[in-house]
Amino acid sequence: MFRGLLYIALVLVSLTAHAETWPDKEWSEGKALEGPAVDALTTYAFPARDDSTRTGIRTDALLIIRDGQIIYEHYAAPTTANTAHLTWSISKSLMATVLGVAYGENRFKLTDPAARFYPPMKQHPAVTIADLLHWASGLDWQEDYEYAPLKSSVVAMLYTRGRSDMAQFAADTATATAPGQAFRYSSGDSNILSATLKGMLGHKAYITYPWDALFKPLGIRNAIWETDTDETFIASSYAYLTARDLARVGLLMARDGRWGDQQLLPKDWVDFNRQPFVHYKAGQDEAVPGGQWWLNREVQGAAKPWPDAPADTFAALGHWGQALFVMPDEHLVIVRYADDRDDTYHHNELLKRVLAAVQP
Repeated sequence: MFRGLLYIALVLVSLTAHAETWPDKEWSEGKALEGPAVDALTTYAFPARDDSTRTGIRTDALLIIRDGQIIYEHYAAPTTANTAHLTWSISKSLMATVLGVAYGENRFKLTDPAARFYPPMKQHPAVTIADLLHWASGLDWQEDYEYAPLKSSVVAMLYTRGRSDMAQFAADTATATAPGQAFRYSSGDSNILSATLKGMLGHKAYITYPWDALFKPLGIRNAIWETDTDETFIASSYAYLTARDLARVGLLMARDGRWGDQQLLPKDWVDFNRQPFVHYKAGQDEAVPGGQWWLNREVQGAAKPWPDAPADTFAALGHWGQALFVMPDEHLVIVRYADDRDDTYHHNELLKRVLAAVQP
């Protein structure tokens, strides 16, 4: 009998340790992290800033959620808990999440040609939705920023000749390889995806769809998403959310697309997001691409991109150090907003320090 009671007690402790807490209007707060490892994390993430040079680690916000509760939250002025921060390319993963709701509504299949929903893609008839999600359209896209602006497709799309209709600009790019055969990171692919969503829904439903389909069900109240002149959401770059609101998306993905008692994203969609693109070659980018998310997976014998983090870690990443990390087995969601302008900061170092800080 004693053994039976002990087993029941251990089960109850386990359930309590990982109880499914969900945020309501606000996040609940768990036991705050403390100790030398927490101090080391804060010291790394928030060193003194030199605003005259804008170099070094420049964290604006760091938020850690464990078991659905806030256990660490720190901001650097002027960013606060109420600041809708520019997410840069985290916007790509957000669009993939919005598309997941549409997928669950049977509005498209991964094998559908993009041209079915976005006519300018008829010049690339073999490109599928899955190809775009893998950044594998085969288009001859140049994703260069500050260091090669004259050759940069993305600079031209966002700031010069493509800015009024970004998806059209991307669709007009020449073909480099057969679709689905090679990874080539492309903000153009992401904006074509945004235009395909518009084609699925029609303009009237599309213009509120991210809010109706995703943000409102998650309780996100401060989202901003810029459009181009053609009123297509700029899925590559220009979504703004508070750290607390972005963490809701992370919790949704950590729990396989479920929010409370609602399966908001189909489980097979989340699985697709977290499956490595089969034709990715080790070292092509800082992490392994899934379906517009980034994975901490070994590829072709190469080490994990973030060796001190669990293999199931996946992330939405953005320019200048923006990051949303999800660690399902650790029950962790981590949001970092930043203004990094050099190579001082490293994701693996942050994750190593977070994991040390959360250890009991």
